[in-house]
Amino acid sequence: MTPVLTILTVIPATAAAVALFAGSRAGMARAVASVATFGSLAIAIWIWLGIRSGLDSSGPMKLVERSDWVPGLGIEYHLGVDGLGALMLILAAIVSLMAIAASRKVVTQPGLYFALILLLESGLFGTFTALNFFHWFLFWELSLIPAFFLIKLWGAEGSGSAATQFFVYTMVGSVALLLAFLALFVATGSMDFETLTRMAATGELANAIQAHLGPISLWLALAVLLGFAVKVPLMPFHTWLPATYSKAPAPVTMLLTGAMSKMGVYGLLRLALPIFGHQLAQVRTPLLVLATLTVVAGAWAAAAQKDLKRIFAYSSVNHLGYCLLAIFAVALPATANVDAPRILSQTAALDGVVLQMFNHGLTAAAIFWFLAMLEERSKGDLRLDGFGGLRKPAPVFCGLMGIALFSSLGLPGLNGFVSEFLIFRGVFPLAWMSATVSVLGLLITAAVILTVIQRVFTGPLPERWRTFPDLTVTERISVAPVLVLMLLLGLAPQVVLGAVNATVTQWIAGWRF
Repeated sequence: MTPVLTILTVIPATAAAVALFAGSRAGMARAVASVATFGSLAIAIWIWLGIRSGLDSSGPMKLVERSDWVPGLGIEYHLGVDGLGALMLILAAIVSLMAIAASRKVVTQPGLYFALILLLESGLFGTFTALNFFHWFLFWELSLIPAFFLIKLWGAEGSGSAATQFFVYTMVGSVALLLAFLALFVATGSMDFETLTRMAATGELANAIQAHLGPISLWLALAVLLGFAVKVPLMPFHTWLPATYSKAPAPVTMLLTGAMSKMGVYGLLRLALPIFGHQLAQVRTPLLVLATLTVVAGAWAAAAQKDLKRIFAYSSVNHLGYCLLAIFAVALPATANVDAPRILSQTAALDGVVLQMFNHGLTAAAIFWFLAMLEERSKGDLRLDGFGGLRKPAPVFCGLMGIALFSSLGLPGLNGFVSEFLIFRGVFPLAWMSATVSVLGLLITAAVILTVIQRVFTGPLPERWRTFPDLTVTERISVAPVLVLMLLLGLAPQVVLGAVNATVTQWIAGWRF
């Protein structure tokens, strides 16, 4: 069998070496990155189509690659994807391609810049395909290092401290993850996700931890949760995000919000819930409180900002808070009645989470792409009160950016609505109080985005913006496919929902809370 997943991961890493040799030739480096990412996207789409048709394997994981690596330490080279993994591969490829397209003006060390983006993409692919912790952790960290240097070397003034804060926060989470899984290895002799999930479902995992390490299962679950909470981020572990998003170059912010933040949600779905669902159910109420705080406070914080990048940085916290809300709501204690309505609600909530990961990745990356164009045209001015009336000189820019903004708002007919509807459809029967309070986040977000549209696109046109340039033909062609995809997923979500629902149904049948 052709090792498709390995090939997919190696392509951007190999292209990174080629781009690095391009040196100061920006056109060549960008061309190498574009070709490699286009090829990666084509393979990711092929994998997705195979997942939908049940390609390669009768089990939940498809395109499985497995061989011994260090058997004495429980380390295998084990890859595979299901509906979630395949969808995240497509998202990582799309967002990487968007970031490369938005990097037209990079002139400082372009070879290194595009090489780091390609390495980050390789890290994303490895994270979304690895099924052994050792292998997975290597790629988890691989994505961190390029992101640090991209922020530090190409960011705005003050980016050095923002990059350091980002690195320290993420590294603390990584250390917590590493210690937790080393403890699991001591107790079970395995680092394989599927093996640990099966042991958790039968209660064997908890017994093994108790026998070898004592009553520390809950502490291990909280350590794993910390590692992912920092990456999403969950409040109060979010303080690195506003400075990082605002100081990083816009294409890098697109990668951070469009793809890297999804690594945290992915980890919760792939590792935390399947392996530690029972322990998370024990602390479900405080986790729901934190998720609700993330939704509502994230929206309030966005409303208080005056810089457009910081507005949408906090808006990203708010939108990913919906994913956290659904994940924690699904983790019901084992004593709860397992009946058809509960299973239906859990399925709807997790369907919504997976769709929200993809939809928010597209929408947030598109918004920051438009902010990059706005920043370039305004010579760095992204103050909310620094604009007005831009729809007169730049109607195409305002119209296309408006589509992305309305998607973030959750307008019916666009992709953002479907995933948020499914999340609340699932969460209300499972945790009605948290869902009710979290609706405030929806309302505040709508007010924030409508305020941005009003203050930037409408009203009196300042004299200095009378010659504001509209989108070029190249820019229109570049952003159009992403906006069309937003509309397609809003009108026909079944394009991805079928495979996602099949995967979620298998999860719920096999997990134990």
